[in-house]
Formats: sequence, C-alpha cells, structure tokens
Amino acid sequence: MSAFITFGILFSIVSHILIKGISSLNPSLFQLEYTTDNMSLFPAMITTIMLIFLTLIIATPIGVFTGFYLIEYAKKENRLVKIIRIATETLSGIPSIVYGLFGMLFFVIYLNFQYSLLAGTLTIGIMVLPLIIRSTEEALLSVDNSLREGSFALGSSKLYTIFKIVLPAAMPGILSGIILSIGRIVGETAALMFTLGTAAKIPEGLFSSGRTLALHMYVLSTEGIHVNESYATGIVLLVVVMIVNYISTLLSNKLAKESRDGYKG
Repeated sequence: MSAFITFGILFSIVSHILIKGISSLNPSLFQLEYTTDNMSLFPAMITTIMLIFLTLIIATPIGVFTGFYLIEYAKKENRLVKIIRIATETLSGIPSIVYGLFGMLFFVIYLNFQYSLLAGTLTIGIMVLPLIIRSTEEALLSVDNSLREGSFALGSSKLYTIFKIVLPAAMPGILSGIILSIGRIVGETAALMFTLGTAAKIPEGLFSSGRTLALHMYVLSTEGIHVNESYATGIVLLVVVMIVNYISTLLSNKLAKESRDGYKG
C-alpha cells in the first residue's frame, strides 16, 4: 500500500507537468539566446549541466574521502570525528535560504566573486557535502568486514584494500548519495538566486552569471505571463535529471567493474 501511494503521488505530479507543459514545447524554447519573445530555456539547461558537473567535481572527492577517513582511518572515539559528525548533521538541517545568504555575504561580497557560476557552485557544493559524506559512511559500513580481513590476510596494504576491495563493494551506496545530490542541485532556487543570479544567458566563464532550469521555472511562473512555458521547462528538467543519473550509473558500474577486474588480475 505504501509503495502504491508513493507511485501514485509521483505519477500524478509527472502527469500534471506533462499535461500542462507538453503542448508548450516548441523549437523556439531551444534557441541559443533567450529573448522575451522565445522564452528560450536552452541557456538555463546548459547552465544547469555546468553547475551539476562543477559541483560534483568539487564536492564528490571531498565528501567521499571524508567518509573513508571517518570509517576506515579515524578512531571511533576520536574528538575530531565527533566534531565532523556534528558539523555534517548540522549542515544537513540548515535551510537553503541560509546557505544562499552565507554564499552571498562570503563568496559574492567578501571574496568579490559577484553573482557568478563559481559562487553558486561553491555554495551548492557546501550544501550537498553532508549528503555525500553520510551516504559514503553508510555504504562503507554495509561492506562485510570479512572482505577487508581477507585482503589483509593476503598481505594487501590498507590503501590497496580500500580502493580495490572496499570501494567497488560500496560504490552502489556512494552512487545513491551522488544521485540524490544531483537532485538537490537541479532543484535548488533560493541559494542560487543569491549567488548564481538570474541572468538569462549561458555563463561565459566561472565569474559570469546565469540561471538554472529551476530558477528559469521560478522566474517564468512568478511573472504569471508564461506559466505554460514554465511547465515545459519542468519537462526538460526531468529529462536532464534522468540523463545525468543514467550517465552517473554507467560511469559507476564501469569503475566498479574495472576495480574488480584489477583485483582479480
């Protein structure tokens, strides 16, 4: 019954977006430059993809390596470990508007990044770090200790065991955290409004402003004139998320397979 209710809610939301937006999908929405006539979402789509990959490049290594440190290296009663856990739990409960205000005060004003792709990336990177760290910890805890013990018994080093034995086994759980992070990145509006900005163009560099698909939807819906185009943007946003998640899954499976083959060799 719970699964049926969950699927029903998801189906109703997606169906509502499709019904409202599919009739508004037209070639003018995918023109290279945004104008008040075409209401093109193409610049926002490119900006969203750029933000996703830049954020994951920064946040994923930090989050994953932090999770490995907490589980594989740090002592359980270490005070630093307790501080890191408290910090991650606190960060995960902070509203996104607070992240946006922090990003605006620190990155935009203090560091003088202005409204830019870099300021938005760093702010969102801080937001998704707790999610990646916690998912990595849970994935590592789910790996059977017998795999580690067997590797050590054969004379393998700790670093070899982590990258060749533990990482492939924990990859599905780590990937789940990364996919959830992608969902938070593409769905964020409040934090990006104060850091990335809302310029309807493709960012020319790290210090150039832009807007994501979610921000594009927000701007169109709040204007009240192009509501149907905002629903069409929602359809494109769903497709982009599905494509990025699919690519992430392929890369993770390839990495896991290469690690297992290397271990066997």
